[in-house]
Amino acid sequence: MALPQLIPCPTSSSFPQSHQPSLNPNSTLNPKSFRFFSNSSSTLFHRRRRPNFLRCSASSFPEKHHTNPPKSDDVVELPLFPLPLVLFPGAILPLQIFEFRYRIMMHTLLQTDLRFGVIYSDAVSGTTEVGCVGEIVKHERLVDDRFFLICKGQERFRITGIVRTKPYLVAEVTWLEDRPSGEEHLDALANDVEGYMKDVIRLSNRLNGKPEKEVVDLRRNLFPTPFSFFVGSTFEGAPREQQALLELEDTAARLKREKETLRNTLNYLTAASAVKDVFPSSS
Repeated sequence: MALPQLIPCPTSSSFPQSHQPSLNPNSTLNPKSFRFFSNSSSTLFHRRRRPNFLRCSASSFPEKHHTNPPKSDDVVELPLFPLPLVLFPGAILPLQIFEFRYRIMMHTLLQTDLRFGVIYSDAVSGTTEVGCVGEIVKHERLVDDRFFLICKGQERFRITGIVRTKPYLVAEVTWLEDRPSGEEHLDALANDVEGYMKDVIRLSNRLNGKPEKEVVDLRRNLFPTPFSFFVGSTFEGAPREQQALLELEDTAARLKREKETLRNTLNYLTAASAVKDVFPSSS
């Protein structure tokens, strides 16, 4: 699914001040960026292109991500994989591992608990302190020792200390959970967000010359918290905005920010659609 320009919410993010991203509500992104899987790559990995059954969807986000969630005050050691993307709880992430140090990591993980930390890193923001556990649910080892992986996002975490940096990064982390929200109408807020998503998809299809089909149920009975993660995962063209959403510890605040971003995007699309109606040849 490729949606047009995502207009980030102007609310300041929870990045450290030195890494504060610029979220200009008047800026726009590449129309091909706002979709479930981007075309980004790095020297560390490639995202493997697979058939549609691997696409992120609301059905990938169960109401509970694990039967025995870790306590927020637990401190554990976790191998980390810095990537130029943001993984959310419940999201599906395909990866191709070929760099030597991460092949070492995979050999270790496949003999232990299959879990590692995905943490966002780029040249502007550096490496952030909050990430999401990726659990390997499928893997394929090739003859040249590369790995194809399918991972699923699990718990969020915050780095509290670095254990070692070689051959790959290992850190002490604590688990991050949403605090109880004082918002009484989380379900109504989640339904509002879903409504904006449907409108954005509908107008996007119209502008791209696609049939205006009825948008399917996006929420699929998800509770507000996993639904807020699902919505954030669809903002892939704006990784710093995604990181800000991941770091929020309040479901209502996350949904409100997503609602504002979708509303800004919808306003842009509405204007673009009006221009197209008046000047069809300019589209």
